[in-house]
Formats: sequence, C-alpha cells, structure tokens
Amino acid sequence: MTSRPNPTARQARLGTEMRKLREAAGVPNRKAAAQLGVSPTQISHIESGRIGISEERLRRMTEFYDCDDAALVDALVAMSLPRFGNWWDEYRGVMPPQALDLAELEHDASYVRAFEVVHIPGVLQTEAHVRATSDFFDPNRPKEIREAFVSFRMQRRQVLESGTPYDVIIHEAALRMRVGGSKVTRDQLKHLLDASDRKSLILRVVPFTTEGFSGGGYSMQYVGGAVHQLDTVQIDTTHGAEFIDATARLNRYRNVLGSIDKAALPEDASLDLIHRIAQEL
Repeated sequence: MTSRPNPTARQARLGTEMRKLREAAGVPNRKAAAQLGVSPTQISHIESGRIGISEERLRRMTEFYDCDDAALVDALVAMSLPRFGNWWDEYRGVMPPQALDLAELEHDASYVRAFEVVHIPGVLQTEAHVRATSDFFDPNRPKEIREAFVSFRMQRRQVLESGTPYDVIIHEAALRMRVGGSKVTRDQLKHLLDASDRKSLILRVVPFTTEGFSGGGYSMQYVGGAVHQLDTVQIDTTHGAEFIDATARLNRYRNVLGSIDKAALPEDASLDLIHRIAQEL
C-alpha cells in the first residue's frame, strides 16, 4: 500500500486510536504485526496514519486487542473508509491542510461546543466580517487566495445547515470588537440574532459583569465524535489549527467548558445583550 506523506487529521487519529488499543491490550508491535501478517514497520505506519487499514483487518486487530466496544469499532471502521467528493477537497493546495482537517472534523461531528473570547466563531461570521478579518491578518494576501479563504469560510456553514447541534458561548469582548467598522459589526450582530432562530443552535454570552472564571483565557471548539473516545478539541494557534485528543487533556477541556457554561448568561438574556450592543453602534 502506498505510504501517505501527509495523512489527514482523520487518518492520523485512526492510527492513534489503533495504537491506544494495542498498548491497552499490552500487545507488542511485533506480535500485532505477526497477527496481521505484516512487518512491524507496517504496524507503525498504520498507527501513524501513513498507510490505511481495511475493514476486515481492522476488525481482526480490534478483536485481537480484546476490544469489545462495538460502537467504538464501528466508528473506527467508518473512519477507515476511503472518501471522495468532499466539498473541502476543492480547496486542497489552496487552503492550509489544518483548515481542511477542521472542515472534515465539523462534517463528522455529532455535536459542537465552542467558546470564543475575542472572535466571532467562524461558522457564524458574515461574509463582510470574514473579508475584514482576512484583510486585517494578511493585507498582502493575493486576491485569489483571499477569495478562496472567504469562500471556504462560507462553506463551513454547512455544519449549521446540516442540523448538527451547535452550542456556542461568546464573550462580550468579541461582540464589541468593531471588525470592519460599525456597519459590519452591527450587521454581524444582527446575523447572530437571526442565526439564533435555528433549533440546532444555542447561543449564549459571558458578559463583562461576570467576575473571574477559570475559562477566561481559552478559545476552543469541542467537537463530539461518533463515540466519546473520538472527541476532539480544536484550538487556533499562530501556525494554524491544532487538534487535541489525549484523554487527560480532553477531560481538562470538558472541565473548562463546565466553568464557562456556569459563567454564561441564559439564552434569552444573552440575545437581549447582543441586541443592546447592536443598538449602541
């Protein structure tokens, strides 16, 4: 099987989960290789996402690892299947690989929980807001790249249109940032109010009046997998999106989200605050 020089986040995550199962079972690399009839190097490549694994082999290995979690195995099988014709594929070679990985992560999500301190969540941004953000971060970006960025961001809205449960909390600071000027900001806030009519979207705000809470320094997306073991946290960094899947770190982010949840206003009060801020502009 041809080796992948740059596995996607989904392919790498499948390999990571296969390694976790092998290590939990106490099976050395060489014994796993013997069971599958391959070399230890090939097992290492499977576990790094550099080569794929068929459904038959995957089920054989999970049985060998004494994994009796049928839901997890089925979810891993789904991750192993080839994919073609995804909307984000047309941006390959134009957008950073992490952006494509994020689009795929959102596409597969069973639910999304997000918290933003100084930015409006990407899938809730208006086109004018996206353009203003793009120009601010990279004013010298070539026109064709800028247009691809805007188009890609608009396409990511599909996670909302699909009805995926989306629970977002925004700090008041992000609502008051005048990205693109007063009109763009006012239209952005109106868009948030209109989007709140979606049954799948819960929109809440942490106001300035909230005293210190432990999640104040975080911005993140917590993306639910097909099973909880496949949950992922996505955070933005200066070098692009970073994906976190270590069990201990996922637990930490769940606790942070719990603190943020307690600090946020109820939904009706949140929408009232957004409306008042928009009227001030």
